[in-house]
Amino acid sequence: MSKRFGQNFLVNPTSRARILEELRKVLSASPKSAAGAAGKAGAAGKVAAAGKAAVEDAAGAATSAPTDAAGKPAAATAPTAAAAGSGAAPAEGGGAAIWEIGPGIGSMTAMALDSGLEVTAFEIDRGFARLLGRIFAGRPKFRLVEGDFLRTWKTELAAGRLPDAVFGNLPYNVASAMVALLIERYPEAAGSGEPPPMVFTVQKEAALRMAAKPGTKDYSAFSVLCASACRVRIAFDLAGGSFWPVPNVQSSLVVLEPRPDPIAPADRLGFSAFVRSAFSSRRKTLKNNLKAAGRPEAEVAAALEALGFSPSIRAEALRPEELAAVYGRLKAAPVPPLPTGAPGPYDAEL
Repeated sequence: MSKRFGQNFLVNPTSRARILEELRKVLSASPKSAAGAAGKAGAAGKVAAAGKAAVEDAAGAATSAPTDAAGKPAAATAPTAAAAGSGAAPAEGGGAAIWEIGPGIGSMTAMALDSGLEVTAFEIDRGFARLLGRIFAGRPKFRLVEGDFLRTWKTELAAGRLPDAVFGNLPYNVASAMVALLIERYPEAAGSGEPPPMVFTVQKEAALRMAAKPGTKDYSAFSVLCASACRVRIAFDLAGGSFWPVPNVQSSLVVLEPRPDPIAPADRLGFSAFVRSAFSSRRKTLKNNLKAAGRPEAEVAAALEALGFSPSIRAEALRPEELAAVYGRLKAAPVPPLPTGAPGPYDAEL
């Protein structure tokens, strides 16, 4: 991640178009938003390509936060407008409502708006927020929420502004926390249902954990959480040269679509805490990890035997559905209760 700007900007126009195409795919596949995602298919191709120089100028303008004599944001500069807007007419027809996390200078924002989508952008950086406000001031389908997404997202839900999808170029250091928050907390905060489809650019290591299968080295508590609510796939990788400044890690676009048969939907938080306890030490068996979390060894052994699992089995050998079966057995036991806290944040896995 860039220390100067706080994020790395996606400057490759082909990559941006591919991301928008993946976003439109999940919107079309969602019954809730299919009708609203029917903007002109060619709109993305009309977006002007923003090169490295234009993006650097725009980012520099945002971080310098120019103001006029009254302290109000100054007018947008030409390089900024060239980097973040296409100049193409918006697509006709209704648009699905999407959330964008970390829009930066608004390159993907402009493409989404031009394809007919309604965009609520969450931006934590004040300079970029001012820049976005100037660039998209005349766009009725654009809404800006300034502040930390981890703190502001519930306000949007409370106001009844539910998204049809969420996308963004997530900061590497908090990507797992953001995804976990949406999976664990969105159903309760929204009042019903599962999280909406999500399309995120993340560090490749995080994407591999999200999409990992049982028995692989990347399979973890975070993998189970993602798979319990979503069908997860890695759409494609993005080389460092697709971004500016160039990061020293590879990135991937990961797509999460709601499962028709989610696991433990009525007790997502409890199941998530159980899974993190189950994976707390990869060198230990499931029985020993749960024992360390406060569950009687004999009780865990009985649950494993009843389900036909070896007493020496490790959590990474079990599918999400099998872990849910163990959780259900232990949850039904009268005492003691399963721990409600979690050993640590999912980002600790990376």
